[in-house]
Amino acid sequence: MKFKSDFLNIMNERGFIHQASDLAGLDAKLSEGVCTGYIGYDPTGPSLHVGHLYTIMMLRWFQVCGHRPISLMGGGTALIPDPTLKDKTRPLLTPESIAGNIESIKTVFSKFLTYGDGPTDAVMVNNYDWLGGARYIDFLREVGTHFTINRMLTFESVKMRLDRELPMTFIEFNYMVLQGYDFVELYRRYGTVLQMGGSDQWGNIINGLELGRKMDGAALFALTAPLLTTSSGAKMGKTEGGAVWLNADQCSPYGYWQFWRNTEDADVGRMLKVFTDLPMDEIARLEGLGGAEINEAKKILAFEATRLCHGQEAALAAAETARKVFEEGGVGNDLPVAEVRRADLMGASVADLFVRAGLSASKGEARRLIEGGGARVGDVLVSDPAGQIDGAFLSAGGPIKLSAGKKKHVLVRVIES
Repeated sequence: MKFKSDFLNIMNERGFIHQASDLAGLDAKLSEGVCTGYIGYDPTGPSLHVGHLYTIMMLRWFQVCGHRPISLMGGGTALIPDPTLKDKTRPLLTPESIAGNIESIKTVFSKFLTYGDGPTDAVMVNNYDWLGGARYIDFLREVGTHFTINRMLTFESVKMRLDRELPMTFIEFNYMVLQGYDFVELYRRYGTVLQMGGSDQWGNIINGLELGRKMDGAALFALTAPLLTTSSGAKMGKTEGGAVWLNADQCSPYGYWQFWRNTEDADVGRMLKVFTDLPMDEIARLEGLGGAEINEAKKILAFEATRLCHGQEAALAAAETARKVFEEGGVGNDLPVAEVRRADLMGASVADLFVRAGLSASKGEARRLIEGGGARVGDVLVSDPAGQIDGAFLSAGGPIKLSAGKKKHVLVRVIES
């Protein structure tokens, strides 16, 4: 399908389009000139993860195509638990922790978007600016009258809780009203006409679109991307160790590089389209590689993704570390470092060491790793999980490399306290 607007053509060829409220109308609107669009992010933690990067790339391409992106921080909505598909209500966060989280994740967006005062420069907005001072009675009269309980009960997150006879608090029920109102405020303040997001946000986005029409007669648009999973069915951005964070203090550039390097063969082309800005003809060439050559495509994916998130220098360092570790069998300068107190290692077993270094989640998991022949200290294969850590290890001057399998490595530095 061919569109008039560059943005929709790019979204289409790179696989970002799942649902749209009025694709023809949006195409026409984007072709008229600079438009403003936004995606919202609730700062429920100190870092966003690769799952969020999926939609950040939508904002990036929106700006590349000559439009103005808004990264909306949910400083107000984060105070209200989002009624997710999970069984339990999210814990309430304090305003102080939310403010700290926003400061922590701000730097990520500047890697992908250009902020400023120009017509196509990105804008970062906090919805606490209008939600924090809202007066309850006035808000109910102005906004609440446009929502029906009948419609709200059809939302999947609500239906799931009710079907399972699980509690859903009144404060959670308010979330979709507040999120819908964001679209109205952004339309009034910035002329925003488009909200984007993942497919799981479709209902909330449509709420805002309809609210804008009812309150202001605004012609607004919605666009969502499909749920992104790996070929094996895993949720994108998740590993055995948890989420893959975008902040360097949560996930090192090398760890980030290695995540992309470990992409499944069948997913390489799709990940190149979504998570890099390489030209499509180059992606087609890389996607066509087979056999051992696919590993070169994975290295390019890892480098390009790391370059966007952490910069050229960090990407080069991570690639060099990987080369030393995997091709030369050496120790790279960019491997994650785990500091372990000498006192904690006295009398400890090798299995204990792998747990303390973060390479195993439990002692049982460490034992299975060692008994399966997947553990090395330095470049020496370890066979006895109950073996004691010897004095040579404790007195070593530099860090010692621990390896769990072929892809997970940590440098352990023994410290006195």
